[in-house]
Amino acid sequence: MNRTRELKIQKDELIKRAQTLLDVVDAENRGFTEAESAEYDELIKKIEYLNAEIERREKLFELAVRNVQENSDAKIGMGERDLRNYSLVRAIRAIVNGNWKGAELEYEASEATAKKLGKEPRGFFVPLDWMEYRDLNKGTPAQGGYLVATDLLSQSFIDLLRNKMMVQRAGATVLGGLVGDIAIPKQSGGATAYWVAEGNSPTESQLAVAQVAMSPKTVGAFTDITRKLLLQSSVDVERLVRSDLAATLAIAIDYAALHGSGASNQPRGIANTTGIGSVVGGTNGAAPTWEHIVKLETEVAIDNADIGALAYMTNPKVRGKLKVTQRTPTYGDIMVWESNNTPLNGYPAYVTNQVRSDLDKGTSTGVCSAIFFGNWNDLLIGMWGTLDIMVDPYTQSTSGTIRVVALQDVDIAVRYPESFAAMLDALTT
Repeated sequence: MNRTRELKIQKDELIKRAQTLLDVVDAENRGFTEAESAEYDELIKKIEYLNAEIERREKLFELAVRNVQENSDAKIGMGERDLRNYSLVRAIRAIVNGNWKGAELEYEASEATAKKLGKEPRGFFVPLDWMEYRDLNKGTPAQGGYLVATDLLSQSFIDLLRNKMMVQRAGATVLGGLVGDIAIPKQSGGATAYWVAEGNSPTESQLAVAQVAMSPKTVGAFTDITRKLLLQSSVDVERLVRSDLAATLAIAIDYAALHGSGASNQPRGIANTTGIGSVVGGTNGAAPTWEHIVKLETEVAIDNADIGALAYMTNPKVRGKLKVTQRTPTYGDIMVWESNNTPLNGYPAYVTNQVRSDLDKGTSTGVCSAIFFGNWNDLLIGMWGTLDIMVDPYTQSTSGTIRVVALQDVDIAVRYPESFAAMLDALTT
């Protein structure tokens, strides 16, 4: 057990003792005795100290993540003018025509990015500077609002990518612009206390340190663009191309974060991470009930991991099932899934078809759904470098359509497996 969780256990025990003292005096309708008052004050001091120590350790991890981000920058230092003039569509056209004349900026940006990353593109690199760039704010006249037409400006590519990822909405930690393999340190064990006789020394013990290792794995997606569309120079076309590429990549990354196998060049997702909590419906699966939902929370809480961005995540089939499932089958009309902002057991619940509904359990083949619960801050998504764009004008040449393939290096890791629990055999029919 890591030291932070040990401190949380100690804090919980002290809180229980302090509550017991309060319960005693309340039950006897009296005030604290001098001894009880002194003990209660001491308990409060210890609880406050543990709170501060726990917060300090959590901040140390946040600083480690921030250090990785700040020292893994793949930007090439493009200026404002170059960022404004850069065109993804123009670069694609240059690849199709085999001629970079008129697209010198895009060519130089790709070359500079390749030099920064230390590798050659399979097609051309889209500079990270431009992917994170936001154009002038059209809503503020002094910042360019008078100069642009309505709905012509788009959000940055990276923002589009992240916002389409449900796990990121739930609170996953995204590390962008990484260069090279990374290892984020974490404390995996602490010193041990021993009771000793007078004159004897306790056995030596020390903390243990581990690492959350991440290395790039390549995900690819493609979108088809007509040759006529490529001839356009509208900002709307730029936005359309960027949005399509973002959507296709986001789907793959989001799915891998939940169900990635960890084999065949895939990252390992939450469902296949060893050590997460498990709630089992039955030999052949079972319809999810209020008890299953509470058990998911309990699996995380018993490991003192019930902090941070706690939420459930499942698919529409499970949501539909829980909306017509009573908490107590024999009486009452309170459904498991309620109609509010925290509809499931008092927590937020995210719904996406990325959560599988075709899992197997016993004789129930291809019909079981997954339900996740946990602290989504402890899900790490690392993104290396920038987009590598390949252009294929041949596959659909008879229709004049250009296939644009986007490649991105990504990896996924769970900071603490104990932070998550899953039910993988929920039946909805």
